[in-house]
Amino acid sequence: MTPRQDRSPGPNPDYRPERRAGTRRKPLRPAVVVTVIAAVLAVAASLVFFLRPGAGADLSASPSTGTAPTTAAALPPAPEVSYYKQPGPPAGSPLEAVEPLQVNVSTDQVGTSLSKGLVGISLEATDLADPALSGDNASIVKLFKEADQPVLRFGGNAVDRRFFWTSTNEAVPSNYTGDKAHPVSAVGPADLARLNTLLEAADATVSLTVDLGHYNPDRAADMAKHAAQIFGPRLLSFTVGNEPNGFGLNGVRPNGYGVDKYVEELKAYANAINEVAPNVPISGPGAYDRKWWQPFIDADIAQKKILSFHNYPLHSCDGSDPKSSPTISNVMSQLMHDRADDYQQAALEAGQAAGIETWLPETGIAACPGSNETSRTHASALWTADYALNAAQLGITRIGFHSSMITCKGGPAMSAICSGGAYLKPNGEVSGRANFFGISMVAEMEGGKFLKLDAKGGGLMFSYALRNADGSTTVVLVNENNPEKAAQTEVTLNLPARALTGTMTQLSGPSYAAEDSTVIDGAKSEPVPLAARATVEGFAYGSQTQTFKLTAGTVTVLNFKH
Repeated sequence: MTPRQDRSPGPNPDYRPERRAGTRRKPLRPAVVVTVIAAVLAVAASLVFFLRPGAGADLSASPSTGTAPTTAAALPPAPEVSYYKQPGPPAGSPLEAVEPLQVNVSTDQVGTSLSKGLVGISLEATDLADPALSGDNASIVKLFKEADQPVLRFGGNAVDRRFFWTSTNEAVPSNYTGDKAHPVSAVGPADLARLNTLLEAADATVSLTVDLGHYNPDRAADMAKHAAQIFGPRLLSFTVGNEPNGFGLNGVRPNGYGVDKYVEELKAYANAINEVAPNVPISGPGAYDRKWWQPFIDADIAQKKILSFHNYPLHSCDGSDPKSSPTISNVMSQLMHDRADDYQQAALEAGQAAGIETWLPETGIAACPGSNETSRTHASALWTADYALNAAQLGITRIGFHSSMITCKGGPAMSAICSGGAYLKPNGEVSGRANFFGISMVAEMEGGKFLKLDAKGGGLMFSYALRNADGSTTVVLVNENNPEKAAQTEVTLNLPARALTGTMTQLSGPSYAAEDSTVIDGAKSEPVPLAARATVEGFAYGSQTQTFKLTAGTVTVLNFKH
């Protein structure tokens, strides 16, 4: 990963008992009238009981059909529950009031879904040689299980510079160069077989990038053949080269290397790969320049194409563009959210017009090397969750947060995962940083269809809602207000139907800048399983309207069963 530039710059329906048609009324005697009046009063009393909050029929829209039920039925008694205890602001905080948030969730769907496997980890191609990527490594198996069926994507800058594929144990050519922290690595079938044990143990999938920097379609096809045989259906795609739009600028290829030459070479690679792995899609161009997207889409290649693009929203590493510099104030801003939204929509428009999927296989807050204000911070966890959810709601189906298997000490500061041990001497114990917990919060959500909603107030807060396969509703509130200063936000949530249960899980941290302090449900682990989650404090049994407070600097996932 090198410095780069983002080139884009309702209430319930009234109950109205229907009169039966076709009956003729007869005059009633006084005694009968009294009896009828008594019966009517009894029915009225019954209706009052059934229609009072928490005790009556759900006359709201049905979660499965979107229509109102025609008969009333009593709710079961409210069960005993344990309420979630969220952290409060730090003691002595100069609390700043936050405008109350009101969210009205509709029964109408956006048209996009949140699917398992949305969020994954992007790694350098040379990491394929790392023995830690094995099903025998309990730490990494646990970590990737917490990402719940992730895609492991291998590419990065290494693939076109320091990655050498060989199935015959050839010596690495002398023109491949690296350094102490980024050595040249030879990778062969045995490495793929070892990786497959990890995929099986963690229930993960894989996407591979082949070397385009050293032009050799036959070598790429040989890698594709072995990968297809070893990974089978867990292999999702091949990409030809990593960020080829930068080849002519960073020395990978001679000056002047452009999109026409890329498309010519892409075809040669695709044809060679198609002969040995015809059922594996080609994704591309894996570029951060939107001018390269359409030429890839239009390229005449046999395999189903997947439009893939890269994006690092904060790209001004030297600070020349203050609004694009990797600072906490930029990350925790409406502008950051909106700029990412605009760029993702541009890619989606291109992919959707061609009728193909759109993937974001390599991304992160900033492309800048080394540490910066956002590195390893709680702010990065908040940003990661919102970024992934917004991308999924727009229609992006795969996202990879770029990482490295280098040690936590001295390794890439923005990596979501890293290895224990002294610098460049990994001990095999792989762990997740703050941004990984943001990934885990999204990954552990039930797959569902995004619902339209209307949100007002809340300060710097972003809201999402989904209808799940079981008819329940999930609402996610990403509260990016400052946890050191902001008071809890009062939330009024209007659901599509009355809620019988309302549980929550929450990611939290003490401050934007806090490092190694992000937790989920009070622990450095994945969210508590859905069936074991505590109830949101203030939950109103049997009501469509829920009111509660949320602490700042949190990601809260609420699940309501109706």
